Amino acid sequence: MNPKVDWFFDKETKWKKEYQELRRIVLDCALEEELKWGVPCYTFRKSNILLLHGFKRYCALLFHKGVLLKDPDNMLIQQTENVQSARQLRFTNWQEIIDLKPTIKAYIFEAIEVEKLGLEVKMKKTSEFKIPDEFKKALNDNPNLKAAFSALTPGRQRGYLLHFSQAKQSKTRASRIEKIIPKILSGKGLNDDFKKEQSN
Repeated sequence: MNPKVDWFFDKETKWKKEYQELRRIVLDCALEEELKWGVPCYTFRKSNILLLHGFKRYCALLFHKGVLLKDPDNMLIQQTENVQSARQLRFTNWQEIIDLKPTIKAYIFEAIEVEKLGLEVKMKKTSEFKIPDEFKKALNDNPNLKAAFSALTPGRQRGYLLHFSQAKQSKTRASRIEKIIPKILSGKGLNDDFKKEQSN
């Protein structure tokens, strides 16, 4: 147990009992406990294997390379359609975790094995992401915007395309694009300002 992470398990939350049980199970699988992204993250030879997090309706173990796990019980969940690599094992109560203890450990040991074998997830290229029609039009209408978007790193381009695509209505997509144009023109990624605020 890493004392730097204790506060996460000691604080009063809806999932306190479940978090503590999951911690015991994960540490029983000989992983290193660290604090990353503000949550407990478990590593093997410095590589991220899984993290523990919670939401309103469930808490979960998120396997960083979950898509590579066999998942014989069909329990792994893709958080959103745009998540390429990670998969979650979700829990809604303590008893469920107790009942599934051997299964949870089997998933963890398989994830460690995936890391030992050096397996990597083949990620979609930026060019494979769909460009919403509203953004295509904006790029065609504004050569400066087109040049600025092309100059962004692939990761920043993907961030914008996902942000635009997540809006279901054309009007919302157009509004998002309109708001973001100055950011793209200044060469920034979607979350650059947010990251800067976090570090201040």
